Amino acid sequence: MRAGATLILAVAVLAGCAPREVLIGKPAEPPPGVDLSGSWTLVTDERAERRRLDEAVRRADGVDDARIVRRVRTPDGREATVVERRLSGGLVHVFLHHGKRLQITQTTSALFISFDRAVVQEYRFGENRQVRVGPVEADRVSGWEGDAYVVETLDENGVKLTERFELDRARERLVRTIVLRARNGQTETVVQEFERQ
Repeated sequence: MRAGATLILAVAVLAGCAPREVLIGKPAEPPPGVDLSGSWTLVTDERAERRRLDEAVRRADGVDDARIVRRVRTPDGREATVVERRLSGGLVHVFLHHGKRLQITQTTSALFISFDRAVVQEYRFGENRQVRVGPVEADRVSGWEGDAYVVETLDENGVKLTERFELDRARERLVRTIVLRARNGQTETVVQEFERQ
């Protein structure tokens, strides 16, 4: 009985010490004839897309936006209720940008994607680096997998965001596949289609 308990404890300790995932770099050379450049407009309703993304983040990213209510004493001795917002779980969603209109410029070494002319994101071909939004840091690799440009972002909690940008056969639609993978391996996938303008 004692040996069984020791074995279970050892397995639990080893599982807690599992090494952090390391992202594998991607090819920097664009495939011949593939150019994602253009002005693209979301085919589906933007509000519905925003809701789908938010729900996918909640389910897969493990973000808990629950309000925390606590009682505190004010300097004058009265009791007050304080409501705080707390984020727990993964934070990779801060690197997920959304827009109804995308403007993509492809150079010989990078993709520049403008989301609704508000945020411009640069993805360098073959990059393998740390990225930051405020205090949140993550590892990022990006590059080409066949005719698709793939960006993988992994936060310090092991939650991973994968984005794939590729053209349909007629090259008149841009397909963006977003996959959020939680620490427990659960994935949420959202596919967006954009028409060329």
